[in-house]
Amino acid sequence: MSTTYRQIPSLTYQRDVSPQPITALSFDPVSDILWSGTNSGHVCANYTVQGLRGVHYPVGGRFAVKKILATDGNILACGVTSDGIGAWSKGGVNSWYFKPGNHIATFSNKPSNSSAVAVATAAPELLLLNTQNGAVVRRTPAPALLTHLHYTASQTYFVSGDADGWIRLHDPRDLTSRSFASNSVKAHISGIQGIETSSTLLYTIGLGVRQGRPYPDPLVKIYDLRNLKALPPIPFSAGPAFITRFPNRATTLAITSSQGLVQIVDTANPTTNEFCQLDSPSYISSVAISPTAGYMAFGDSDGAIHLLSAAEEDAMLPFNGFDGKPIEWPDTPEPLPEIEWTDTTPLNSIGMPYYNTLLLSSWTKDFIPRTLYFPPPAKIPQQVLNSIKVNDTIAYATLPKELRGRRNVVPSAPKKAGGRFRSGRFRQNDSEPVTPTYEYAPDTIPKCYRKVEIEYSKFGVEDFDFGFYNRTSFSGLETHILNSYTNPIVQVMHYILPIRRLAKSHITTDCPHEHCLLCELGFVARMLEDARGTNCQASNFCKTVGVLAQMHNAIELIDYGRESADLTYAHMIQMFHRFLVDRLSTEGNSFPHNPMLLPDAGPADPHSPAPAPITQLLGIDAKNIIVCASCQAVREKENMTHLIDMIYPVRKSANDPAQETDFASILRSSLLRRTTHKATCQTCKQFATFETRRSIRTRDLPPVLAINAAVHNEETHKFWRDQRRQTFLKPRVELRGQFEGMDDPETVVYELRAMVVQVVAKDANSHLVALVKVPEAEHAQDPEPWYIFNDFLVQGISEEEVLSIPSSWKVPTILYLERVDLRQRLDFSSLPDKMDPTILCRDTNIAANRDPRMIKHEPLRYDELPTPGTLIAIDAEFVSMQQEETEYRSDGTKKVIRPARLSLARVSVLRGDGPKEGVPFIDDHIHTSEIIVDYLTEFSGIKFGDLDPNMSRYTLTPLKVVYKKLRLLVDSGCIFIGHGLSKDFRIINIFVPPEQVIDTVDLYYLENRQRRLSLRFLTWFVLKENIQTDTHDSIEDALSALKLYKVHLQLEAEGTFDKKLDELYREGRQYNFKPPAPPGAAQTSSPAPPSGTASPIPGQIAMGRGAFLQQPFAQGQYPLNAIATPPFFPHMQGPNRHGFMHQNWRHR
Repeated sequence: MSTTYRQIPSLTYQRDVSPQPITALSFDPVSDILWSGTNSGHVCANYTVQGLRGVHYPVGGRFAVKKILATDGNILACGVTSDGIGAWSKGGVNSWYFKPGNHIATFSNKPSNSSAVAVATAAPELLLLNTQNGAVVRRTPAPALLTHLHYTASQTYFVSGDADGWIRLHDPRDLTSRSFASNSVKAHISGIQGIETSSTLLYTIGLGVRQGRPYPDPLVKIYDLRNLKALPPIPFSAGPAFITRFPNRATTLAITSSQGLVQIVDTANPTTNEFCQLDSPSYISSVAISPTAGYMAFGDSDGAIHLLSAAEEDAMLPFNGFDGKPIEWPDTPEPLPEIEWTDTTPLNSIGMPYYNTLLLSSWTKDFIPRTLYFPPPAKIPQQVLNSIKVNDTIAYATLPKELRGRRNVVPSAPKKAGGRFRSGRFRQNDSEPVTPTYEYAPDTIPKCYRKVEIEYSKFGVEDFDFGFYNRTSFSGLETHILNSYTNPIVQVMHYILPIRRLAKSHITTDCPHEHCLLCELGFVARMLEDARGTNCQASNFCKTVGVLAQMHNAIELIDYGRESADLTYAHMIQMFHRFLVDRLSTEGNSFPHNPMLLPDAGPADPHSPAPAPITQLLGIDAKNIIVCASCQAVREKENMTHLIDMIYPVRKSANDPAQETDFASILRSSLLRRTTHKATCQTCKQFATFETRRSIRTRDLPPVLAINAAVHNEETHKFWRDQRRQTFLKPRVELRGQFEGMDDPETVVYELRAMVVQVVAKDANSHLVALVKVPEAEHAQDPEPWYIFNDFLVQGISEEEVLSIPSSWKVPTILYLERVDLRQRLDFSSLPDKMDPTILCRDTNIAANRDPRMIKHEPLRYDELPTPGTLIAIDAEFVSMQQEETEYRSDGTKKVIRPARLSLARVSVLRGDGPKEGVPFIDDHIHTSEIIVDYLTEFSGIKFGDLDPNMSRYTLTPLKVVYKKLRLLVDSGCIFIGHGLSKDFRIINIFVPPEQVIDTVDLYYLENRQRRLSLRFLTWFVLKENIQTDTHDSIEDALSALKLYKVHLQLEAEGTFDKKLDELYREGRQYNFKPPAPPGAAQTSSPAPPSGTASPIPGQIAMGRGAFLQQPFAQGQYPLNAIATPPFFPHMQGPNRHGFMHQNWRHR
């Protein structure tokens, strides 16, 4: 049959230059351009019917262009495996490029009444994308992997086709399925190949199944869009591969097979058909029809574009049918100036072109090869070349002994400035290469926000240089602990002064709870106050979080240490925030004896005692007003909440009134919280709609507002982003309440005090940081009192930086605001502030079967209670709760990912002076409810059952009680004597000021020897005693440390300690600093130490073991059987008098 279309010469430029299949075609609606996409992922402009070569650019990805959409202003395109979709100007300049995080499956045509297109991803999910700037307008999960999207001609909804053959209708306002009539139908068995629509009809082609394999369905299915009822199909025996509707004829379709057969059919009158067979030697791979239907274009797999034209034979009809916008041709460069080149011609006469944009040579850092800055590999050492042997083309040599351990290691990054480990701080000439770790987008995320990790050397976590990350007087918290994601909120609670006061007061009471978050928060607050910039860890707090989360079946709050890019800490920390505040309110409630923190808040009612202190600070005591929409019946209900969850305005339709979107308005609407629900009204007995709103006076607003930001998607995050150099969040905000449906005329001012934000990095795990306005910095008149607490990294930042939300990497999660007018009115004088010292006089025990013979301690009498400067000796033993996690590399080295987690198992504290010097007054085994993975019996002396209340024969005490005793000793100003106390205090999770610590590992230490001595060797050599022969005993170790300190005092008084210490190191080298086996034990090859009493050389220092003691002491003269106690305690000049500030190391 004859046809109105005739074939004209094909466009073969792409085939002749680089023969690649044409995978996508699109006619430009306003210019004489045909846009084509190639199999290599490039878009090419073909100008006029002659196919003049135009701009050529990639769309992203390494494979074919999937789809091209030419609009009035730009070109939209995406690739088959592209990570995103982009828009380019007609001149080829990229306008925007959006990456959703998954491959783009397809996108729709652009409706004339909107600037948004629908995009489907492989997630699967549906997006509504603004074509002007690439911003996501709306996002929702998709029911399946969508392969086709198409707006209907009426543009009231769009159609989707998926890989399973289903057709669905979607509402573009919220991307959900159409809510009226039918919204889905199974059109084809195996998949959708093409979709077209008219005003009321839907046309689809797809795949069927024949003999278990997909094949082209020979029918073009037709459905009524109003009810998705199937209508008579159109047969096409050649197998439809493409279906295209004519833009100017609503019911006319072009059905094309892959072999080039084209059928033009009017669906309103299917008997009128036109056929055309393309002269194409290869398969057809894409089809497009011009806006006026004057041209039809067909791309084939050889790279040619075949054209069918409806114009007369000699007529020159533009692609778009009219003279539209002129084609953007490249500017003709100006001719270069004539330069007469001589030996004296200055080089600057060549000149530079004028420009107002960045030059092409202004590369970003992402384009600069990293290898340019790295040194080349070192030359092969000469000793290797001397022994080299050649076999064919392979050279090999024996690795010399002096080069072992450095094989195949070349520097791959410049050496990091500054030491990360204390042990290597002064090794400037260390040539070990440093392998760089991946750091995300330095141009986007400021350095202080980036995630920091603790590195582990062979000396353990104590060797890590935390001071490198914190040069302030405010302490950070370490991260190698489970549930340490709570560190930011612990810092926030600490620097909200009213909450800190309550927590510190609570630890002075007799709390009945074994696991109490308020107690642990108080202990952490005291530790952070005392540390003054020294790193701390909230291990006991984190452990209690895990225990209570399991007890209350809140397993979503537990951090199992398995981080992933999908883990959202923002949601997790907000759930924990609610859990924490509820626990603090319950644990701090001493009803009916709660103190009144705001005495002048109103008339005291003796029949209504004060609520819990946390409730007085954070509680929002409001009424819920519930109104029936049918009968207008009003019901009131008391409502108490401690947190505000932010609720953001949503415009469901264009007719909805605009709502205020500033922070104060959204916060107020979240506070009053208008909601609707349906229920049966008890008054009118009808199933009606109820409206609920909160009612609270302005004066009843709490002193502190705790807010969950509830930023869980892109839509809500947009409210927080900076716009036109204005921040959404303000340093102060005015709020007013509402009473009896009327706005309260009174207003109050809240000041932002702290916030927790989630830092989201591309291709990396997210983490949390705290931004805090530190009260101590305000009192010190610091012009910038804001600080960032990024775990153990602490740094001052500006208020503008705090308020700014520049991009999606910074997600607000928790905010704390303080009411300005109530700040000075809070009265904490009725709170207890001192711990009961008589706890040291009580014998606390929970063991059911304690053996009286195992009681080795005598509690203090009331007249023995410690005072500032009281000497006490301490030692502790530990058990392992979690094994070390180590990664072994291919070169034989290992990296500690997470160190072993130890828990306090026994602590012994001895009197350091007085008539009962050396007698323990604390010797407690610690009860733990966690599973112990290793009792470490060889080093701790703890055995199975010793920590079980039903089996232990020892004095067993809860951890919190022991911690209170130690806290009381620190607060009393006691001087702690021990060996390796730094590690003990670290695991106990208590900070002792350096001026209150005397560590024998530092007393008996020569810095130039770089070796610290074990307690066992010092006791054997100095005191002539053998300890730790079988297992460790904390009383024995503490007693030995006390004796060593007394010897140190005597020798310092005599002025001979330094000489004796040199002798100790000199003689100790002979025994490898290890004592020989005691008599009766297996003999070792170590020689017997020389006796200090055998013929000392006159006028010289006695040599050998025992030389520290110049004369024997009478029995009973000194209770420790060592030396007499000097009648004074030397005054230490500064914290470094005996080197106590040095890093402590424990060798046992």
